[in-house]
Amino acid sequence: MRDLYYDQLDSIVDDLVAMTGSVRDAVREATVALLSAKADAAESVISGDRAIDLSRELLEDRAMQLLATQQPVAGDLRVLVAALRMVADLERTGDLAVHIAKVARMRMPDIAVPEPLRPQIGRMAEVAERMVGSASRIIAERDVEAALELEDEDDEMDQLRRLLFRTLLSDDWAYGVEPAIDIALLGRYYERISDHAVSMGRRVVYLVTGEHPAIASER
Repeated sequence: MRDLYYDQLDSIVDDLVAMTGSVRDAVREATVALLSAKADAAESVISGDRAIDLSRELLEDRAMQLLATQQPVAGDLRVLVAALRMVADLERTGDLAVHIAKVARMRMPDIAVPEPLRPQIGRMAEVAERMVGSASRIIAERDVEAALELEDEDDEMDQLRRLLFRTLLSDDWAYGVEPAIDIALLGRYYERISDHAVSMGRRVVYLVTGEHPAIASER
């Protein structure tokens, strides 16, 4: 009976890793739609969001069932608590990918991002996608050191967003109000994706050490 219990725990972690991969793919496809004005990529992200939502519902149901029937303690309890919190981060990240895809779709057949800003938005997208991908590996390997390193990548994202706002507020901005609003929103969406990746990393630190990251990193 306990073997089945541990198989179920492992299955929850495996499915969490798979869900992270799906969300990473959604972020990638949303960026393709944004920077290439590809309608099929935008529609794929928007229509695929329901599958991510369903994954969250199924994972939450299984985790809650184990909590109710097995009354786990210590490390097993941390696995389930961390999983419940991480699926929420993943669902929100998927929603942010949808927001990006909708900005892309709204401006088609044009590309929503003015040409001079495409390298910068592309870099933000690259950082965000890489962070979500790293979170997948961190969850699978329970890599505390790599989880803490996500904080450094988040610093880069914050710097990129500040630079984006300086561009929007400069006297040289010549693209009008609507593109400025689009860019401000896109910067926020990518920043929030990186924030959710950092949050997942912190959950892994808690899962492995039983301590919050600020405490664990001081030792």
